[in-house]
Amino acid sequence: MTLLDRSSATPDAPDPDPADAPAVEPEARSASLGAYVRAYVALSKPRVIELLLITTIPVMFVAAQGVPPLWTAVATLLFGTMSAASANALNCYIDRDIDREMRRTRKRPGAMHQVTPRGAMVYGLTLAVLSTAGFAVFVNWLSAGLSLFAIAFYIFVYTLLLKRRTAQNVVWGGIAGCMPVLIGWAAVTHRLDWAPFVLFLVVFFWTPPHTWALAMRYREDYAAANVPMLPVVAGDRRVLLECVLYSWATVVVSLVLWPVAQTTLFYPAVAGVLGAVLLVQAHRLYGRSRAGDTGAKLKTMAFFHLSNAYLALLFVAVTVDPLLQGVIG
Repeated sequence: MTLLDRSSATPDAPDPDPADAPAVEPEARSASLGAYVRAYVALSKPRVIELLLITTIPVMFVAAQGVPPLWTAVATLLFGTMSAASANALNCYIDRDIDREMRRTRKRPGAMHQVTPRGAMVYGLTLAVLSTAGFAVFVNWLSAGLSLFAIAFYIFVYTLLLKRRTAQNVVWGGIAGCMPVLIGWAAVTHRLDWAPFVLFLVVFFWTPPHTWALAMRYREDYAAANVPMLPVVAGDRRVLLECVLYSWATVVVSLVLWPVAQTTLFYPAVAGVLGAVLLVQAHRLYGRSRAGDTGAKLKTMAFFHLSNAYLALLFVAVTVDPLLQGVIG
């Protein structure tokens, strides 16, 4: 899962006790109901959800060997959105203290006290219950279990256990962001197979270099919040070498889908071109670091945006390929 933000909140101010807020809260709510609703939407991290849906929809086409059943697709996207929003809201509830320390997260509703801690927690837990129940009733129990696992993993393993303790946080914590491909496949087929696990690994290996490129831009933020992201505890050359290695793993695994899912030649051709572009940029970044470039000169945000485009276009190819198979034969 990925990640972007400033505020007038005092960094060292303690979180207010929800019980102390009633005198101000009703006034704020009546003043702007729209702002109140927008705060809860922001708590869900819509931009992160977009990225998760980009990987959910294509795998449903592969699973169905064409266009998936409309109701299954709609229900999966609806409850998948609720599931991701639940995990994101609970993450904001837990991380509201460090969100105030970081430029890219200071405007989050929890950090700015636009939503009370209790409100964020109740919102997140409610969405978790509704999304799991929705999957179980309207899709199937396997997708419900996978969705619940994704929420629990993101909160208990990534947010509470790994994020503030180890530089490997996004490596293993990224497993939660890989779950949509399994959920999408299970929703259509009621089982799991090798093809969704290949795509799971594509997202797994893609996540660290994508996230570390962003973390290099906001290194001081993570250091101030005592979050040991790899760019905080290691030098640029080490970080970018790992970005190169993970990028290679991403590209190699992406090509494995060709024989495993028995795609047409369209998919490996697109995956090969996209992979070549990603690897050239990863090696170029590493080369700049070896030449002595640091900070803004490295242009890590360009790689961050490129990796976003890479994943989106790769999964577009995943979507188109089964449609081509239907046309060809």
